Amino acid sequence: MGMRPGRWATVAATAAAFVVTLSACSSGTSNSSSTGPVKDRSLRVGAVFMDSQGFYGGVKAGFQSAGSASGAKLKLVESNPGGDVAKEASFVSTLVSSKVDALIISASSETGSVPAIRSAAKAGIPVVCYNTCIGDADTSKYVSAYVQGDPVAFGQDTGNAAADYFLKAGIKDPKIAVVNCEFVEVCKLRRQGFEEALKAKVPGYQIVSNQAGTTQDKAVSVAGNQIQANPDLDAFYGESGGATYGAYKAIQAANKSGKIVVFGSDMTTDIANALADGTVIKSITDISGKVTGKLAWEQVQRVVEGDESLGKIVDAPITGYTAEDKATVQEWLKTHADGLP
Repeated sequence: MGMRPGRWATVAATAAAFVVTLSACSSGTSNSSSTGPVKDRSLRVGAVFMDSQGFYGGVKAGFQSAGSASGAKLKLVESNPGGDVAKEASFVSTLVSSKVDALIISASSETGSVPAIRSAAKAGIPVVCYNTCIGDADTSKYVSAYVQGDPVAFGQDTGNAAADYFLKAGIKDPKIAVVNCEFVEVCKLRRQGFEEALKAKVPGYQIVSNQAGTTQDKAVSVAGNQIQANPDLDAFYGESGGATYGAYKAIQAANKSGKIVVFGSDMTTDIANALADGTVIKSITDISGKVTGKLAWEQVQRVVEGDESLGKIVDAPITGYTAEDKATVQEWLKTHADGLP
């Protein structure tokens, strides 16, 4: 999914920073009323990155690269509100006031983000969701497109990798702790798929703990407590990149490397290196941030060139990686030498 980490200033300071950024970026009126090819057009696009995890850096790079390749003169006006609906709404409000040409957003809440997205749509600003969005009914009314990898299938990929590991290791009744990002619906669906796959192959599995730990710092603390409370723990499921790497670091801190393993989500360079080592992280399911950004740009281009259709679902490809397939992991590291997933 990206769902990912950072520390945030006060709402007032953040809002002030937004205004300064927008003032610096604004020049003239919006081009949103005009249509036609994007080549050589100046476009200002608002971008909401849910937080500062690596996935969003990949989205930004993929979006800007695709925009540049199309010949558009692209200006990105961006923020990461840290999953805070109020900060997200404040930023979107300033984008609406400055009349950006489009908005791309990983929504902080399926319900709480509706007013902000609705206000943009009603102001004539096309909205493209990626990674997370609002509910289906509201998406069909206010969102031009939603770029996402099927979250249930995403979780099933991880669950199948975990089940295969447990079967090969002869662990019939694995005890698993979940470090979650379930403040967004996508992560709830990831766990649904994860458990469906496990139940089919290793029906004796047990989720002994499920706690929130989206960002790495929080996940280290949460996972550490889960280890202490469950001395016979076999594995973690990390629903996000921060959760995955936080669980990995907690296992190292507890001197449990090789005794507790991790099945996780969302590739980063650090996670890929740990997966290549293979002692703790055994599998990762990933949706490329760069590919997601490219797909988001394609939808922005579609709507600014005059397509007014709403509610289009765009599938982002899901890829699974395992510690056993070291060549594929090394290829990922080579391909992502810039550190952006």
